[in-house]
Amino acid sequence: MAAFFIVTTTVKDQDAYQTYVQSVGPTLAPFGGKALLRGKADCALAGELTHQTVGIIEFPDLAAIKAWHASDAYQALIPVRNVAADMTITAYAVPA
Repeated sequence: MAAFFIVTTTVKDQDAYQTYVQSVGPTLAPFGGKALLRGKADCALAGELTHQTVGIIEFPDLAAIKAWHASDAYQALIPVRNVAADMTITAYAVPA
């Protein structure tokens, strides 16, 4: 079953954010991750818009998301991520 890593972001440091975004890509392939979307929010159709951008990455399953997130390659990027932006990160599974 497919699973999705979804991140909503408010950028704090544009240079650090670009470094983070460019560095994440190469860490995905070993875990079957594929970036599907990165874009800016236009408006909230319901509720409150809490972040400016969204990213969606597809993985084969939740185990792959958790393994990628725990990997040394991704963990090394977390200090850059924390400087770059405030993020809400969630994982979703598509039922079989």
